[in-house]
Order: sequence, then C-alpha cells, then structure tokens
Amino acid sequence: MTTNKKDRVLVVLQMSGAYDALNTVIPYNDPLYNDYRPVLKVDPADVLPINGEVGFHPSMRPIKDLYDQGKVAVLQGIGYPNPNRSHFRSMDIWHTAEPDKMITEGWLGKAIRDLDPNRENVLTAVNFGRGLPRALAAPGVSVASVGDLSSYGVLTGIDGEDQRMEALDIFSKMYSPLIGTGPANDYLSQTGLDALKGADILNTAPERYSSTVEYGGSQFSQWVKNISQVHLAEFGTRILYTSLNPGAFDTHANQNVAFPKLWEDVTNATADLYEDLKEHHANEEVVILMFTEFGRRVQENGSGTDHGSGSVAFVIGDAVKGGAYGEYPSLDPAKLDEGDLRWNNDFRGTYSTILDKWMGLDAQTILGGNFEQFDFIK
Repeated sequence: MTTNKKDRVLVVLQMSGAYDALNTVIPYNDPLYNDYRPVLKVDPADVLPINGEVGFHPSMRPIKDLYDQGKVAVLQGIGYPNPNRSHFRSMDIWHTAEPDKMITEGWLGKAIRDLDPNRENVLTAVNFGRGLPRALAAPGVSVASVGDLSSYGVLTGIDGEDQRMEALDIFSKMYSPLIGTGPANDYLSQTGLDALKGADILNTAPERYSSTVEYGGSQFSQWVKNISQVHLAEFGTRILYTSLNPGAFDTHANQNVAFPKLWEDVTNATADLYEDLKEHHANEEVVILMFTEFGRRVQENGSGTDHGSGSVAFVIGDAVKGGAYGEYPSLDPAKLDEGDLRWNNDFRGTYSTILDKWMGLDAQTILGGNFEQFDFIK
C-alpha cells in the first residue's frame, strides 16, 4: 500500500448506458473480432495498444497516456453471476453489490457510515448530478448532491454565522408538522439540516479554486471540474461521485458516430482531473474508479450494439499499479454467454480491493462476503 499523510479519497465516474466493452478495449489481433464487427470494427493500425492482444479505442488517447505512465489498471471481463441485461437492474446491482436480491443500502453508503460513524462531517461524500445514486444511499448517511456548484448553497445570501444557523434551525423544524415526531422525524430533520450546512460550505469551493487546466464545456466535464474544486477546497470529503448522463453510452444505433465522441469527452475530462490534481500536488491522495453497468453484444446489429454482459472497468491514479488485470473473455462462439462476452472477474473483487487496500475499511462487512482481490493498489 502507498503511504499518504492526507486522507485517501475515492472518485467514482459512472458511465451510464453501458459502453461497448469490445470496442473500448479491443482484441485487435483476434480474427474473430473482424467477423463480428464488419461495420463497427476499429482498424488494428488505429488501436492504442495495451499489449500484443488488446488495446484502447483510438478516441481514448488521454487514458492511454496515463496507462503508459503506469497509472491505469484495466479490469478485463468484469461482471457478476447471472448477468442481468436491464439497465436499471444491472446498475442497481453495481450500486448495492448484491446480485441476488433487492436491497436498499449502497456499497458506498455503508462505506460513508464507516468513514464517519458519528456524522461529524456533512461533506464526507458529495455527488454531482441529478438525484442521488443508490450506491451512496444508506440509513443514517447524508450525502450532498449538487447539480451546479456555482449556484449551489441556498444560504449564501444570509450574512453572519448566527443568522445562517437560525435559518437552518427553522428549516429543520419544518419537517415536524409533516411527519410527526419520533426517530423518522429526527432523521429527516437532521438530513435537511446536513444538506443545508453542506450547501453553505460547498458554495465556497469555486471562489477558493484556481487552475491552469481548462476543462471541456460538456456537463460531465464541468461536474468533473467540480470534483476537483471540492477536493482541493479540503472539506474532508472522502468520496466524490458523478455520472455521465443516463443512457449516453446506450448505442443501439449510429455507434460509430456517438461512441468516439463520448470516449473523447470522458477521457479528456478524466485526464484533466488528474492534471488538475497534479498541478495542486493532490494527485497522490486520489484514486478514480470508472465503470458501466454491463457490456454489449459481441455481434453488431448493423450500426450499433445491443445489451450484453461481460465488460471492462478502469482504476486510475498514482497509487495504482498499472496493467491489464483479469482475463480477456474469449470470442470463440462456444465460449460466449448467449452471444455476449462472458464475465470472469466479479466486480465485487474490485470493490473489495478499493475498500480494503485504498480506503482502509472492512470490505467483508460492507460487501457481505469475501471476494478475490487484485493487487492494483501499490
């Protein structure tokens, strides 16, 4: 494990819509690849090689550059038992780390509770985007969820600490007439109080931020910039989360047009985040996890790809031991899973590695079992 004086931080980038794993990390020397993808295939000369067998899509140059520096772990064949090809259910499985039954607690929600059991910091976790991902939800846990950091913070027009605290107290009491008294009311009142306190603090992040890094203009790029702003403001935030817009990678048609643009935006934003942190000497304390809910079918449907199973994920950072992990799924028709890449590496092993070796938490308790870990954390 690496040694850091500052608290270790996890950034999660959720690629909603299920990116096409076969064209993300491409088996460019496998003749079967060309057979399955007559329209969507990437020319081997354009692939950015990871090794002699697989390589990144050409639009992923920023991640390839980080990979060449030894800072990217490529997790091949990632998935879970009895794959589900529904966006909603599969993402729910990734969020809760529970493939077999529906539960309400997210894996990171449990982690937040362990990181801050006494709820001493209302900003232990921050999400950027619409709504709160289930991964971050758990009873007794408050998470700030921000749509636009520049306009977040409804109390910023109130001057003075006493006036702000009075306004917060009034807000918390607004819950009581609606739901009565008791533990539920106490919890919701505290949650509302935490949300407003968090807003009041978060609003100061942009004004404390200065950087030479110029992020792209997309919503995702701006949310990634917000992640940097909050981390560099040193609010004690340990988990930072954002998602690509829902369905963005759901390329059932015109994949050759949408797919490269999406990866270009995502990988540029990710590399910008790394460079931003590096400029501020904060790169050693952050690890980035990038994942999607499932892969897509091996056989193209003409101009796109339909829902599949086995996929690929990435872990990025100075604390990461770069390289390809897990086995790339076979393209042999007899070894496919109903026409999809067959998963061979349980995503909960990746979670377990991050929780245990990076965050210093009890992965077994959070995930409800023991899962084989990788050694991608130094």
